[in-house]
Amino acid sequence: MNQDLSIFTLVTQASFVVQIVMAGLLLASLASWTVIFGKLFGLKRVRGDNEEFERDFWAGRNLNELYADAAKRGNDGKGAPMERIFASGMREFLKLREKRVADAGALLDGARRAMRASFQREIDAVESNLSFLASVGSVSPYVGLFGTVWGIMHAFVGLSNMQQVTLATVAPGIAEALVATAIGLFAAIPAVIAYNRFARDIDRIAIQLETFIEEFSNILQRNAGAPPSPSSAHASSGFAHSR
Repeated sequence: MNQDLSIFTLVTQASFVVQIVMAGLLLASLASWTVIFGKLFGLKRVRGDNEEFERDFWAGRNLNELYADAAKRGNDGKGAPMERIFASGMREFLKLREKRVADAGALLDGARRAMRASFQREIDAVESNLSFLASVGSVSPYVGLFGTVWGIMHAFVGLSNMQQVTLATVAPGIAEALVATAIGLFAAIPAVIAYNRFARDIDRIAIQLETFIEEFSNILQRNAGAPPSPSSAHASSGFAHSR
């Protein structure tokens, strides 16, 4: 009755198929934790960058300067998602004014389309690897259950050759099989919790960006009817910049 039923012993004595299942679940858990920490710091950086740009935007800085800085950081692969959305809207607005588009509605629609396209790219970027967490959270328990069923089946096949079956002979095989389910839950639970947390954070970021698009569109609408300047470098020098 004094059998070693430690986790390490149960794993090493499990059947080959169950060991493969356990190894796969442990790799999935390691990958999901890597994604969790990467996403945690990534979303924190996105929120901080957005808040910093929003403070600069509403601090009354000239839109020309903001656009020049945003374009420079965009070329360097830096900047906040909100800043890139702002730059795409300004770029399209200035291009249309250079072409002497007089229709205020056309100016605004072009800028809004550019900002919406940039918004979708930014949301796709922050949602990267989120589907992996969803897959780990939904599939891991079933993979672990498969390992458990296979292990129990393997244990009972071995017991069929014994003349006398006791709890001491049944317990190790069943315990080995149940470890697979435990590892599946170990991989799934953090992934599900992280997925729900990140999905909520991304929704907040999306709302913040959509609100900025609407507010910046209002600024462009107020200035869409102004006559275009000869040089695009000064095309926004007269923008009314207030909430």
